[in-house]
Amino acid sequence: MSRIGRMPVEIPAGVEVKLNGNSLTVKGPKGTLSADFHKNMKITQEGNTIVVTRPNDDKLNRSLHGLTRALIANMVTGVTKGFEKTLEIVGVGYRAQKQGKKLILNLGYSHPVEMEEPAGITIEVPQQDRIIVKGADKQLVGEVAAKIREKRPPEPYKGKGIKYAGEVIIRKEGKAGAKGKK
Repeated sequence: MSRIGRMPVEIPAGVEVKLNGNSLTVKGPKGTLSADFHKNMKITQEGNTIVVTRPNDDKLNRSLHGLTRALIANMVTGVTKGFEKTLEIVGVGYRAQKQGKKLILNLGYSHPVEMEEPAGITIEVPQQDRIIVKGADKQLVGEVAAKIREKRPPEPYKGKGIKYAGEVIIRKEGKAGAKGKK
């Protein structure tokens, strides 16, 4: 039995859950999230908990069991606490700034890179070299952070670029062939 799948998801106070078959809508202080789950999974609400059960031990059902429960738990966490990803910008002259709903990045290109803030996501720039992506949907927060990082991923020689906070960049050594030649 799935260790994650069999744990019930607690619904905190202030969160409203609507269950319609395998469609789930979770409404809380940070927003509303909804998702459709696989027809094999049986989702039931018992008081202030949500329980996910599977019909049998087929490989597909076993893999969906823990996944479904984790997705529901992320929805509940997202509408109560929210999710955030922090990005750091490393490099001389590289910086970020916010103008209204636009994120403007100067990353060493001949032009500034502009990105629109998607619906349901808040982008903050507390410092020129730090970007914080916040939102209720965990997948969307990660996707937006990855798209920002994609604009200038960190390079292995000097580590310049946009990286996640806490990400370790494996550095390479530079050229060493020109030492003994004259």
